[in-house]
Amino acid sequence: MKAKNCKARRSAQSPFQCNQGVVDSIIEHLDRVGKVEHICTFDLPRRDSVVRILDLLSMLLFPGYFGKKAADREKLKLRLCNTANEASELLETEMHKCLLHARHENSQSGGDEAGEKAKAITFDFFRSLPDLIGVLDGDVQAAYQGDPAATGNEEVIICYPGFRAIMIQRIAGSLCKLGAPLLPRIMTEYAHSLTGIDIHPGAVIGKNFFIDHGTGVVIGETTEIGDNVKIYQGVTLGALSFPTDGAGNLKRGFKRHPTIEDDVIIYSNTSILGDITIGKGSTIGGNVFLTDAVPPGSKVSREGPGHKVQNHSG
Repeated sequence: MKAKNCKARRSAQSPFQCNQGVVDSIIEHLDRVGKVEHICTFDLPRRDSVVRILDLLSMLLFPGYFGKKAADREKLKLRLCNTANEASELLETEMHKCLLHARHENSQSGGDEAGEKAKAITFDFFRSLPDLIGVLDGDVQAAYQGDPAATGNEEVIICYPGFRAIMIQRIAGSLCKLGAPLLPRIMTEYAHSLTGIDIHPGAVIGKNFFIDHGTGVVIGETTEIGDNVKIYQGVTLGALSFPTDGAGNLKRGFKRHPTIEDDVIIYSNTSILGDITIGKGSTIGGNVFLTDAVPPGSKVSREGPGHKVQNHSG
């Protein structure tokens, strides 16, 4: 009888009445944390649109490897033009949203300024694509030459998660340099979810970069990597600590990650932390924990019963 009465009470209350109470509570919370205004003022970028932009750019950068093949040269040109047009239109739209979010307002003048800036960033980014193709070709070659298991460039481009993460980071990094807020981070976090490789778009990466296997690699925002660098799975290029100001807030905008010079190899599960430099031509063994600079030409390993880090300058 008691269960029957409960059921009757539930049926007497409409779903709308029940949901209205939930929604009222959500809006009260948004009011308390100050989020209602921006939600009702401008759109945030759509993650699915950003993923579509990356898919289209992949088709532009590596035609035939991503997307459909073209039957002949003229059809290829038409297909690439259509792809570029769709990508640039979507990029400008999502860029506009990101710029409005960065301004935290959507006045007529602010919207117009954001629109002009979104157009300029998109234009400059597309002009940079031919150079980006050349850099990515170098990454493909580095992977093929650095991995005896690779059967050809095609396998690297289509299969290797390290190359996929690098390609997306280079796209995001180009946009970051042009002053694009938020959108580059959406791109690299998407790559992180796909590959298990976390590279901040602010990291500066030289030519012919190769990440072998890749799972668990973390590369922080202010990391600088030279040319011809190779790293393995589980490597962290991170910050040693997070200093705060007098109010207890994290300090931002300063160099806090490593600099890896040219021709360095870093083996698996090694952590290199802080604003230190790993000198040119060094080899860092697996499972090493480094917080001190390493001179050029060094070999650093973790050996012996006590797992002591040894440095052999060569």
